[in-house]
Amino acid sequence: MTLEAPVLEFEHVTATHAGATAAALRDVSFVVRPGEFVVLAGASGSGKSTVLHAACGLLPHHVGGVLQGHVRVTGRDTREATPSTLAAVVGTVLQDPETQVVMNVVRAELSLPLQLRGEDESTVALAVEEVALALGIEGLLDRRTSALSGGELQRVALGAALVAGARGGPSGGLRLFLLDEPTAQLDPVAGDELVWLLRRLNEEHGTAVVLAEHRLDRCLHHADRVVVLQDGRVACDAVPAAFLDWAADADPALLPPAARLFRAAGRRPLPVGVRDARQALTGPGRGRHGPDAATPPDRAVGGGTGLSRRPGRRTPPTGSAARVRGVWREIADGPVVLRGVDLDLRPGERVALMGRNGAGKSSLLRVLADLDRPTRGRVERAGPVRLLPQHPGDVLLHDRVGDETTPAALELVGLDHLADRHPRDLSGGQRQRLALAVVLAGGAPPAILGLDEPTRGMDARARAALLRELQRLSATGTTLVVATHDVEFAAELADRVVLLGGGRVIADGPPAALLGQGWYFATQTARILERPDLLTPEAGARAMLGGARADGPLPAADTGARAGSAHPDPPRSPEPAAPDRTPR
Repeated sequence: MTLEAPVLEFEHVTATHAGATAAALRDVSFVVRPGEFVVLAGASGSGKSTVLHAACGLLPHHVGGVLQGHVRVTGRDTREATPSTLAAVVGTVLQDPETQVVMNVVRAELSLPLQLRGEDESTVALAVEEVALALGIEGLLDRRTSALSGGELQRVALGAALVAGARGGPSGGLRLFLLDEPTAQLDPVAGDELVWLLRRLNEEHGTAVVLAEHRLDRCLHHADRVVVLQDGRVACDAVPAAFLDWAADADPALLPPAARLFRAAGRRPLPVGVRDARQALTGPGRGRHGPDAATPPDRAVGGGTGLSRRPGRRTPPTGSAARVRGVWREIADGPVVLRGVDLDLRPGERVALMGRNGAGKSSLLRVLADLDRPTRGRVERAGPVRLLPQHPGDVLLHDRVGDETTPAALELVGLDHLADRHPRDLSGGQRQRLALAVVLAGGAPPAILGLDEPTRGMDARARAALLRELQRLSATGTTLVVATHDVEFAAELADRVVLLGGGRVIADGPPAALLGQGWYFATQTARILERPDLLTPEAGARAMLGGARADGPLPAADTGARAGSAHPDPPRSPEPAAPDRTPR
């Protein structure tokens, strides 16, 4: 069989950022062929964003530094083809969508790429309408971009990239679509819709997709291949199932929740997604969840409710950290973002604010922090409130990481070794951690700490470190209010989940009630086992290992690969097998 010519080719590429002493990429070689869906995985700072910058021509043309080796896009060397030339066949969405949006109104932002190409009015209007419908942003077309939430802005940036490739239909001219953490600010519904749209482009138009992502649970089951970067080198290049086998031994932090569940329970093969996991746990003679999940929901620990508390959970102290009463927030010449919100917060409580993009989460945090005044209603606070904003650049003011905050704060977030770097040269996850260090540095802990999408761009290790620090703050009495779309993080952190919709509180309860059931806001473990008290892979594994308590110690599980699955050398898949495209 003759393989099609690569749409993207890296040939012994080494890249070093300006002012850096160590290379960001080291002898990287791989190819992407037409119609492939490739996921780039790896820890923060491993080189994923640098690969995408090189693939779209920003490196070497606009990003400072040195590029060795060759990057070719549809056969053209990026040393000779500029980013503007490549834009005709390459769509790019970078990590920070706010840096890509240039127009004041959404419709104008989506229209701009085709207008610059001289397309006629009807072509522009059709492309904008179809992309807006595909991304669910038709209601935003006449909104000002400055009034959008982070997730809404992310979808607008995606829309502009899709429109830019329009030729005989939205993105009909794109040969390659590059995306850097595209679901980081999207709610679970919008995230799923985006990945399905990418899959449709991939299948119907033959557009190759290269997607850098930490949230592998959202995209792994769509992938043809996974390319893992470690310290700037390709450590693994394999189909998803082989990647999971490799990661289980070489880098377990990369495993998505479904695979973590099976690994902790000593089960193989590791599932690529929810569907694979459920199929493995059901079947003739195995019961609804297989023999491992022996404890039925009505007999689960936690009394007659069937709910259990995870380690570290405790009843929050009595008293009040803040009272929100009848709060409305109306933006001049814009939407109503909060509608009669009532909320009581207790000292030391851990609250996850969840809801669709534009539901009012960021607006509520800003009102709590007294950065925005409510149009009506009142907010009573028991003490100072600090806020980690959605965009880390809002609190990063210096040209050197070490000048942003104290050495102790840098050490706390694991960035002390990058003190001499410029903040703009950090990965998205590293910038997020630096912003957190700035917010937490100095003075006594606040009465309330608000965090807006704190796990945006963070890898699993950074998320775990953030979780530990937030638990420590909570133990001192600081109330945590975290706006997040990361249901897995919310399940590990929160004592309480508040769901917003249309600026109103539409649900308020314990994590099991809101994260243990449903299609979109449930964790992978809860969807696999259909147990609302089992939200995390660790809790699920305990139940699978003989109906153990969800909050008890986890028995020793198989941590090694099954026979024949160890990889002394990184697995390679130059000719990947045709993927199973059945929805998971």
